[in-house]
Amino acid sequence: MDLEPQQISQEVFRERYALEGEENVDAQRLRVAAALAAVERDVSYWQPRFYHALRGGLIPGGRINSAAGVALDATLLNCFVQPVGDSIDSIYQSLREAAETMRRGGGVGYNFSALRPAGAKVKGTGTLASGPVSFMHLFDASCDVIESAGARRGAQMGVLDCDHPDIEAFVHAKDKGEFRNFNLSVGATDRFMQAVADDALWDLVHVAEPDLLVYPQASRRPDGRWCYRTLRARDLWTQIMASAYDHAEPGILFLDKINRDNNLGYCEHISATNPCGEQPLPDYACCDLASINLTWLVRRPFAADATFDFSALGQLARVAVRMLDNVYDVTRWPLPQQRQEALQKRRLGLGFLGLGDALIMLGLRYDSEKGRGVAARIAETLRNEAYLSSVEVAREKGAFPLFSAEGMLSGDHSANRLPASIKDRIRRHGLRNSHLTCIAPTGTISLAFADNASNGIEPAYAWSYKRNKRMADGRVLEFKVEDHAWRAYSAQGGDTQNLPPAFVSALELQALDHMRMVAAVQPYVDAGISKTVNIPANYPFAEFEVLYFEAWRAGLKGIAAFRPNACIGSVLFEPDR
Repeated sequence: MDLEPQQISQEVFRERYALEGEENVDAQRLRVAAALAAVERDVSYWQPRFYHALRGGLIPGGRINSAAGVALDATLLNCFVQPVGDSIDSIYQSLREAAETMRRGGGVGYNFSALRPAGAKVKGTGTLASGPVSFMHLFDASCDVIESAGARRGAQMGVLDCDHPDIEAFVHAKDKGEFRNFNLSVGATDRFMQAVADDALWDLVHVAEPDLLVYPQASRRPDGRWCYRTLRARDLWTQIMASAYDHAEPGILFLDKINRDNNLGYCEHISATNPCGEQPLPDYACCDLASINLTWLVRRPFAADATFDFSALGQLARVAVRMLDNVYDVTRWPLPQQRQEALQKRRLGLGFLGLGDALIMLGLRYDSEKGRGVAARIAETLRNEAYLSSVEVAREKGAFPLFSAEGMLSGDHSANRLPASIKDRIRRHGLRNSHLTCIAPTGTISLAFADNASNGIEPAYAWSYKRNKRMADGRVLEFKVEDHAWRAYSAQGGDTQNLPPAFVSALELQALDHMRMVAAVQPYVDAGISKTVNIPANYPFAEFEVLYFEAWRAGLKGIAAFRPNACIGSVLFEPDR
């Protein structure tokens, strides 16, 4: 449905994605289509098809939209993961690499667990280590400086494993409002979660030798690591949950599930994600993202016979895979290691946005079994068509260099859940891309290109609310923002004072129903899903703890929640009534 653009959408588009002279979205789409088709043998065939897909609801990731076809020395990839080793040289090398990556427009995720704990011996100097949290301040400050040099905000994810001796300091790192440029997540293992369930003891360990005056109870384990101290797993879990309840962080990454499900488990190990968590990645790997606007694929919205066009979804997915694969051949790379890693695997992250609004337009509640069923079918269709497209591109351009049919199509890897007919095609012809799907947060591109359709997999936050935006001249202006489905319903003459039952917003849902939607979709997503469980300020802490534990039992790869509170406030103003 064509609606008059919202002022906030026009402002975000002009600031983030339009070049000088690009007065409308259509001109920007022409630029992106031309840039990504430039590496095709038959440009005249693919460029109009790319443009048609962009007009039909395909929305590339923010970096592609802003930098494709632009002379600036900027990357088209949204985010990367980079290693941090346990030496001064390695730490500062990582800091330099992160600065270069952010300078070119990419966000960065890290796992800091290799760094020796506070109180460990530093060989050769006779001093004691200060621990990973102290060094994270360097990365936080560097991100602040890089951010000040441009309009885009820097983004980082910091991960620490649940058995690191400094895990408690990490969990409480944001208690005093520090680390403004980091999202934080605890890397949780199945062993730890089971220890919480069993109320068992939990060892905090590291390969580095502790100072025995600082840790008099430390002992050397048979595996060569040092046990610094032991605590009840539930005590650590309660600290994690209390901090998440009060500060919305840390999130939880279920690392064993991430690695079991990884298509490339035969040749890589993952211990971190990009800043928003939808792409678990090995060192130097990147996010190559796009989302399909599901609201544009609802036929006869709000009518009793409303339907979803699965055929159109499949057609968009097939074109999207080729477009995203071309990103690797036209982008500029901040680091040579990133280029080498990416071209060996060519992983993609195709997902969707507007799920919450699309369900409303179909007359389905987000928290209903039928709503979850439709969402699962959408994710399954997207996955199947994306893999089929990747096979076809492999037939033309070759499989990704580390492709192994035996490695991918075995065990618990997500590719092994594909239909037998698709797996047979992969065995015969190979696969162009190691990973095809993820569901990213899409708040900004939803505003700019989709009339504020609901973000990613999320339900709508509210039907109407106010949002502050800092302008180029430093002023902060207040904008009214309206949800797309709500606007479309109103434009059709619907009574917005008496909304149908399908109009359910994020804070009206039970927390477990947020989690159940992710559980319904996750089997068809081979990377990750960025999902924030929005809960009201008065949500009981006991139920909050249950949410995270049930996410592990349901096989999710991670989870984060947001509860407005005195420490961090709320994301947006209160909805208009």
